[in-house]
Amino acid sequence: MSRALVVRPEAELDVEEAAFWYDDQQPGLGDRFTAEVNQLLPRIAEYPFQFPEIDRDVRRGLLQRFPYAVYFIVGEDTVTVIAVLHQRRHPDTWRLRSGDRH
Repeated sequence: MSRALVVRPEAELDVEEAAFWYDDQQPGLGDRFTAEVNQLLPRIAEYPFQFPEIDRDVRRGLLQRFPYAVYFIVGEDTVTVIAVLHQRRHPDTWRLRSGDRH
């Protein structure tokens, strides 16, 4: 059963900022980053429990070609993406976001 996918504005901004950074490194690379995120999100919505729980109620899906992770919370009918962050980013970044469940 696929749950409704909710991407918080902060997570959308994470993706935009990373895509801009990658485009600065190499034109078109930001589009590839965004495409990989967009391929992972439906899998997260469809099979959220295949991804490891890394903290209380927070799960993480990893991108394959980029060192980024998608952090999300599974509800009864929804999957809420709270952050899309570089894996070396301090965990407090997504932890602060996970406290606000709505």
